[in-house]
Amino acid sequence: PLALGLYTVNAVYGDTITMPCRLEVPDGLMFGKWKYEMPNGSPVFIAFRSSTKKNVQYDDVPDYKDRLSLSENYTLSIRNARISDEKRFVCMLVTEDDVSEEPTIVKVFKQPSQPEILHQADFLETEKLQMLGECVARESYPEGNVTWYKNGRVLQPVDEVVVINLQKIVDKSTGLFTMTSSLQYMPTKEDANAKFSCIVTYFGPSGQKTIQSEPVVFDVHYPTEKVTIEVLSQSTTIKEGDNITLKCSGNGNPPPQEFLFYIPGEAEGIRSSDTYIMTDVRRNATGEYKCSLTDKSMMDSTTITVHYLDLQLTPSGEVTKQIGEDLPVSCTISSSRNATVFWIKDNTRMQTSPSFSSLQYQDAGNYICETTLQEVEGLKKRKTLKLIVEGKPQIKMTKKTNTNKMSKTIVCHVEGFPKPAVQWTVTGSGSIINKTEETKYVNGKFSSKIVIAPEENVTLTCIAENQLERTVTSLNVSAISIPEYDEPEDRGDDNSEKVNDQAKLIVGIVVGLLLAALVAGVVYWLYVKKSKTASKHVDKDLGNIEENKKLEENNHKSET
Repeated sequence: PLALGLYTVNAVYGDTITMPCRLEVPDGLMFGKWKYEMPNGSPVFIAFRSSTKKNVQYDDVPDYKDRLSLSENYTLSIRNARISDEKRFVCMLVTEDDVSEEPTIVKVFKQPSQPEILHQADFLETEKLQMLGECVARESYPEGNVTWYKNGRVLQPVDEVVVINLQKIVDKSTGLFTMTSSLQYMPTKEDANAKFSCIVTYFGPSGQKTIQSEPVVFDVHYPTEKVTIEVLSQSTTIKEGDNITLKCSGNGNPPPQEFLFYIPGEAEGIRSSDTYIMTDVRRNATGEYKCSLTDKSMMDSTTITVHYLDLQLTPSGEVTKQIGEDLPVSCTISSSRNATVFWIKDNTRMQTSPSFSSLQYQDAGNYICETTLQEVEGLKKRKTLKLIVEGKPQIKMTKKTNTNKMSKTIVCHVEGFPKPAVQWTVTGSGSIINKTEETKYVNGKFSSKIVIAPEENVTLTCIAENQLERTVTSLNVSAISIPEYDEPEDRGDDNSEKVNDQAKLIVGIVVGLLLAALVAGVVYWLYVKKSKTASKHVDKDLGNIEENKKLEENNHKSET
């Protein structure tokens, strides 16, 4: 490369400078020398090499002590290049007749350090011009230039918005430059996540180059422009007993730390942090809630509904009634929304609500009235009614001859609650019969039976007793040799009416048959009487025989 028409060597700071002597070695060369020129033009010789003795001598120049090397072809090398090495060096070849000279210009370059943004602002405030930081690039030669960037785009100076000031300081001992560029900046909200960086542009041996700093993001402070209130809840609905957490927030940076909360029923706002907690809320907490900044500006509101569910069961708890009595039952619901109500009896869901106009034993049990709000999770209420139906013992005794004609079954049908205790005795002797069988006690009813084969007529007594009363009933039983009319056993309330109808039908049939037999006997008697009158002339013995047969037949029919 040429500088002003002269040969130039570009060297990197700290490296070795190599300068060839660009003269042709003439015949009769005596020696070669290198010198450099002072700013005032005076020469300073630094190296000498004889062509005949092949020896090298270096002049006593402090700046180049132990740094020089002159080769056989008169190439001069300078180790550890310095900025002060930027000079005009001259190669001289001397003969007896002539002195030839060829100058070389040395240029030294030093890459600056990576720029850093120092003295960074702790935060930036909108609408305020303030020092953002300083971009510093050290030890550059020649001096470089510094440019600021935001989000990869150059920041151009703008009055009262972007103010850039560049300073270049040279170290006199080294000749190296330090560039410092300060940036004053007025940010906006949009700069909250902006990346600021700086780039230093410098010249090297091969031309212009750049080095970029690490980007920096600043915390931008801006005032709150909007306040928002919200309800923090794990569920979409709120019910009585829940806790409510209200959160108020502002969109400023930093966000406000204190707010005023306005609660229904409170005349003044309640000063609090950004959250306000209400525990175990009741239905009267339903209403509009507000929050604002402490200066009562920028208010926001929300409406909260506290759902509730009340259930009143009348009567409830344990209730004891007598059989046949009536019992009005009501399950009243009060709720914030339409509620679903259903009844359960003894763990079985009922199809309709219970109604008792005449209590029966089967009405006894554990009743539950339960209600829920389907849209409100966890809101459920229930109350219980334990119904006890009491009754004095009632007895009905039946008897029948068993099909084998060898024994008779006597049954004592008992109703009552609490369950009566049953005892059998033989009237007259007073002996107790212990060998009995009992059916299962269901809906206040059961039966006790005995099987006997009496040799003579007996009277049996069935005694049923509970806490309410003692009931005694007796039944006459014929000897085993005399058949008893079968009597149907009690089949419960559901079949009682059917059994009564069947009994009436049987009695009607029997009465009808008896009347028919009576009429037939009278007619037959009249017929016999006429026959006797008509046969007076018939053989008397034969007539008597026939009459006797008819009388016997008539008597037999009459018995029948």
